[in-house]
Amino acid sequence: MKIAFIGGGNMASALIGGLIKQGTAAAYIYAIDPIAETRERLEKAFRIVTADAPTGKLADYDAIVLAVKPQTLKEAAEAIRPFIAERQLIISIAAGVRSGDVARWLGGHTRIVRAMPNTPALVGLGVTGLLAAPTVNQDGRELAEQVLEAVGEVVWCNSETEIDSITALSGSGPAYVFYFMEALAKAAQNLGFPADEARRLAVGTFTGAAQLAAQSDEPLSLLRERVTSKGGTTAAAIASFMESGIAEAIVKGTSAARDRAFEMGEEFGRS
Repeated sequence: MKIAFIGGGNMASALIGGLIKQGTAAAYIYAIDPIAETRERLEKAFRIVTADAPTGKLADYDAIVLAVKPQTLKEAAEAIRPFIAERQLIISIAAGVRSGDVARWLGGHTRIVRAMPNTPALVGLGVTGLLAAPTVNQDGRELAEQVLEAVGEVVWCNSETEIDSITALSGSGPAYVFYFMEALAKAAQNLGFPADEARRLAVGTFTGAAQLAAQSDEPLSLLRERVTSKGGTTAAAIASFMESGIAEAIVKGTSAARDRAFEMGEEFGRS
């Protein structure tokens, strides 16, 4: 498996590191980025070959990962357009941008998988939504899985709408968790703990609870109820959360994120 990356930012670095850790030879990975400092960082960290612009060398790779921001995806796709082969799989990790628009920018190339990884991929614990264009065969799907499973789990989607929903859930979800951690750390400080200890308490609590949930097949509601003794301290907190409508706010916020993912597809796909 030979993989080329367009863009060398954090997510590209995570994928490259994950692939090498899983056994892909550094000689089979190639990265293109216009920023010299980024190329130097990748070369030093992973001992891969890099370049500042696409060339015919791209045709040597089985898959090309478009690891750029949504607002620069069109430019990146058009830049590689003269150098790609029909057999190659294109994986786009730009949020919101639909596969049909990527295909148009690539001059009609349709062997495309849209991917939505999240930031825990940086530590190998990501969850990535994948959506294959109709022309992608089983070999292409397996190749996409192999690339993205280098940084965690993958979930296949059946439509652009579904991957927009994945974007709102697991793509944006880590920020929701960090937001809750911030609030819990602030609560700890209000109770008299110093900032560093408050942070450690908040992060440790979330990490432990997440591991407990991951290792259990029981409903999340049951795990919560087991900590919530009638008339106890946890029950008092949960009652306050419910009175404040926190669960409803999470649902509403996630819907807003899904709607924004759709809007981004409309916005960036117009050109």
